[in-house]
Amino acid sequence: MSCTSNKEENLSKAIVKIREAAQKGAQIVCLQELFTSLYFCDVEDYENFKLAESIPGPSSDKLTALAKELGVVIIASLFEKRAQGIYHNTTAVLDADGSYLGKYRKMHIPDDPAYYEKFYFTPGDLGYKVFKTRFATVGILICWDQWYPEAARITSLMGAEVLFYPTAIGWATSQDEATNAEQYNAWQTIQRSHAVANGIHVVSVNRVGFEQNGAMKFWGGSFVANPLGSLLYKASHDKEEVNVIEVDLNKTDSIRTHWPFLRDRRIDSYQQITKRFIDEE
Repeated sequence: MSCTSNKEENLSKAIVKIREAAQKGAQIVCLQELFTSLYFCDVEDYENFKLAESIPGPSSDKLTALAKELGVVIIASLFEKRAQGIYHNTTAVLDADGSYLGKYRKMHIPDDPAYYEKFYFTPGDLGYKVFKTRFATVGILICWDQWYPEAARITSLMGAEVLFYPTAIGWATSQDEATNAEQYNAWQTIQRSHAVANGIHVVSVNRVGFEQNGAMKFWGGSFVANPLGSLLYKASHDKEEVNVIEVDLNKTDSIRTHWPFLRDRRIDSYQQITKRFIDEE
């Protein structure tokens, strides 16, 4: 969905869309990254810290009641105020009976033009997480996390049946179309590769709309990939959309049996992955 500067307006819109998804038969609903606000990390502005809230807190409480009412799991990305001066980019997971299952704090924090997240967010310190919901064991990673195969692998090894990526990423409107296409394809390809490498479904949910006074077009393109990386669904780049996609969790066992990447891992040879860089000397 697209967002405005009005936090309550965005939350209300999300609630309407969750109801729509539930009416269509959704069991798990994933919202985009930081859905209660504009993507405020385009500038370093201390006023934006006022957007943060505790988790559990006002927004998650409303969504908890909604999850219980509708009997759906809700994956909700929020700006968390943990303590005075400590803030996180965090996703809360609410089960279909209205219980709060916990939170995941974004581990990889970018710092790029128009994405100044290191100004706002302390890196996650809860580690990688999975949540056993009524309908599936889900793994949550957030936006910049999606470029890291290590994060997807560890979350998968912890028992995730589906990887969800709440996301906020877009194109500078000054860019040419060839660059836009190349960037979107890289974004989609890396995540589809996580599906293949780990033999699980991947769901990536992005926002749409023009923000930053028209300088940024969030590219939407939300998608669902199966355990072989095939697209089960792909959203448009500019329209608000609510879609329900059925996934067959039994495919993971079949795919992992026929493509036994996890069986053949040489875990005894991977110690060097914990190094920042491997110097030849």
